[in-house]
Amino acid sequence: MRLDVQPWGETMAELVSAARAAESAGAGVVWAPELHRSAFVTASALAAGTGKEAGGHSRIGIGTGIALAFARSAMLTALAAADLDELSEGRFRLGLGTGVARLNQDWHGVSFDRPLPRLRDTVAIVRAVLAGGDPIVHKGLRSIRVRGWRRPYPPVRPHLPIYLAGVGPAMVALAGEVADGWIAHELCPSTELRERIRPALQSGLARRAAPSSSSAGFDIVAAACCSVDPDPAVARRRAANVVGFYASVRSYADMFGAAGFADVCAAASEALRSGRPADSLGDLIPDAMVDAFTIAGTPAHCAARILEYDGLADAIKLSPPSYGLPAAEVRHAQNRLLELVGSMC
Repeated sequence: MRLDVQPWGETMAELVSAARAAESAGAGVVWAPELHRSAFVTASALAAGTGKEAGGHSRIGIGTGIALAFARSAMLTALAAADLDELSEGRFRLGLGTGVARLNQDWHGVSFDRPLPRLRDTVAIVRAVLAGGDPIVHKGLRSIRVRGWRRPYPPVRPHLPIYLAGVGPAMVALAGEVADGWIAHELCPSTELRERIRPALQSGLARRAAPSSSSAGFDIVAAACCSVDPDPAVARRRAANVVGFYASVRSYADMFGAAGFADVCAAASEALRSGRPADSLGDLIPDAMVDAFTIAGTPAHCAARILEYDGLADAIKLSPPSYGLPAAEVRHAQNRLLELVGSMC
């Protein structure tokens, strides 16, 4: 199983340095999220700052994990992906996700109606633009009609892989049907992957244009916030704010409720409404909830938890805890994580 990393940096320069350290540790892909930074700009910096072994051969992959699918036009997304594949010399993976309704509507001023067919259209348009040709036409909830235009630059490779993020079964199945890979939410226990995600992916894979009974050639990327410390209590408390952040978001209430933490979610939502910052709710999160939704503990414990995903996923994207923590503490947590990755690769 490949170990991927979602690096953190207080500055872009530090983030690139962390990606280089992940590369040296043996990580397979570094992923750029989209929340406090632009995923495409971050991926550009990662592409320029990594990937060269002695002799000049590319090594570590670069991915957006994830870029918001609806906040940009599908054509702009395709052009950015093509540019990034050129910049990275064929190492780029385009990860897309819908985000939640509030993020789209309130933050970016775009509607969130019928996200599943819109994401299907987005993938189709991105593929059409990357394939080139004239005209480029797609009609759906998201449409495109381009005539008299051709991208005058040769593609680095004939197929650029597209990954979709998804939590609900229909969105997960869509990834299996139309994408090259699936990316998990960072709170994705191995039991969730085994019992719910893989069956949904298989349902989608069976509906592909060339149906397959297996996921061969399809990249399943699990994900986890991974907090490593010799003191398990310290490791858990660093990760608690990550869980608290999502516990306050209505879209994840069913996931937490099914695990028996509905009361915690209600308390987190009330605290948010009362004016507490979303990334400072860790004190409301019990240790059992941290253990259920993150990988937190000693190096040996975290290594064993990571191995629970082996055979269920092709890779696991590991990120250090960062929500609501001072930069120095995040930096320390990331160094611990990179040490663990190096010991396991």
